[in-house]
Amino acid sequence: MRRAVVGARRAVVGARRAARQAVVAGAALCAVACRAAPPPPPAGTLVVALESTPAVLDPRYTTDANSSLVSALVTTGLTATDARGEAVPDLAAAWREISPLEYLFTLRPDARFHDGTPVISADVAATYRSVLDPALRSPKREALVAIESITTPDPETVVFRLREIFAPFLETTNLGILPARLTAAGPVPRPEVVGAGPFRVAGVGTDGGVDLEAHGGYMGGVPRIARLRFRVVPDGVVRALELASGTVHLVENALDPDVLPWLARQPGLELVISPGTTFQYLGMNFRDPRLADRRVRQAFAYALDREAVVHHVLRDTARPATGLLPPSHWAYEGEVATYAHDPAHAAALLRESGLGAEAALDLRRFSYKTSTVELRRRIAEVFQSDLMTIGLSLDIRSYEWATLYEDIRRGNFQLYALAWVGVTDPDVYFRIFHSAMRPPAGNNRGEYANAAIDALLEEARRTLDRAARRRLYAEVQRLAADDLPVVPLWWTDNVVVKSRALVDFTPAPDGDLRSLATARFDGPAAR
Repeated sequence: MRRAVVGARRAVVGARRAARQAVVAGAALCAVACRAAPPPPPAGTLVVALESTPAVLDPRYTTDANSSLVSALVTTGLTATDARGEAVPDLAAAWREISPLEYLFTLRPDARFHDGTPVISADVAATYRSVLDPALRSPKREALVAIESITTPDPETVVFRLREIFAPFLETTNLGILPARLTAAGPVPRPEVVGAGPFRVAGVGTDGGVDLEAHGGYMGGVPRIARLRFRVVPDGVVRALELASGTVHLVENALDPDVLPWLARQPGLELVISPGTTFQYLGMNFRDPRLADRRVRQAFAYALDREAVVHHVLRDTARPATGLLPPSHWAYEGEVATYAHDPAHAAALLRESGLGAEAALDLRRFSYKTSTVELRRRIAEVFQSDLMTIGLSLDIRSYEWATLYEDIRRGNFQLYALAWVGVTDPDVYFRIFHSAMRPPAGNNRGEYANAAIDALLEEARRTLDRAARRRLYAEVQRLAADDLPVVPLWWTDNVVVKSRALVDFTPAPDGDLRSLATARFDGPAAR
């Protein structure tokens, strides 16, 4: 036991030393990095750095976080989600429930697409029908399958009729709306996406980034920021250096925690940390018979020292998680099984499963896929050390984001770590844990199956009373905490470093950037 503790501590100390060395090395390269920056954008442009390319802006096909972030500034839905996770009017001025199976939406008369044409009911109907068309293969089709028909009595009115009671229906009404003319085929190329959001697409960069311009006809008022540039800067040290040098003005949730104190001391920069709802987890492939054994999954949960990672590696910018829903969510259940760091108990569970230290090495070896981001690799190395103390071998494989994400979507993994971002309705449990939601139908990428959880999730979809839904989801959370379809890691805070010239920007709990529509940027062009 003592050797295990010492080993874990050494791993944490090593991770912190590596982080400090990265910062020092980056500082030494500052002049080179700054000289290598691309030509400055036009005056008044706010530059936002992203870790990876927002490859898709068509809201019918966005599945990764950065694509969704940028798309949400370009397109807008019938409803939006407020800070409490509740639906509020957006393109729709109002809506009402005609019956449990019928919803009527009245569109705002001032809603305009970027090309100047009004947003009418035919555009809403065409967007939703295209997602429902199996030939177009939208990844959001499953969330809409309860829709039986969409009618448009007049240009300002849309009526949805459902096949059956579907409690999370309002969550689906935040789908970004496109002009009907763009909905007949698959994903619209990024430069051609037209929405009714606060910003329009002005161009795409050679780095995979995107330029946006203020939408002069935006129903919420013309944004005070005339132009946004989303630059793809894969290296975390370079992102920090560019913030310090003024070539980047905003980075959200994409900085190494060890550089935050240094950035906070830089003139002209402001560090803002607020509670977030993003859920980081360890995913597992249930096609592997070893991981299909609950004792093995629980051994992983007991072996990983989440508290140490949160404190030493993440610098307390996260909270150890008990499940998908954070404590601020209306359906959160706190009375669930938890897994304090206990290597001895983890080793005992492995012996029971047949994967103890006496088992063949091949049986005790697992591959772990992560991104090339330095922080993710360091976390992987801490996990590798933790698992080594109970006799398991972790083969860390890091990939560029596009390759990693495609492998996970295809189920090509044993272990991986990712995050769920922007969780609103607890029906997300259906899409990620129900046995019918294996890709391409849903996001149950590890092919988990539990008949009891399936039954509860199906009933919750048919239950409109919120108190009754909460009881059903509480039981789902208790079962999931015991059975571990994924191992909860932590809920991350929103960590924003921004230019002080960016004012009136309020970080959202889910990391959404829609606040840029009402913010002001008083700075010059990036240097």
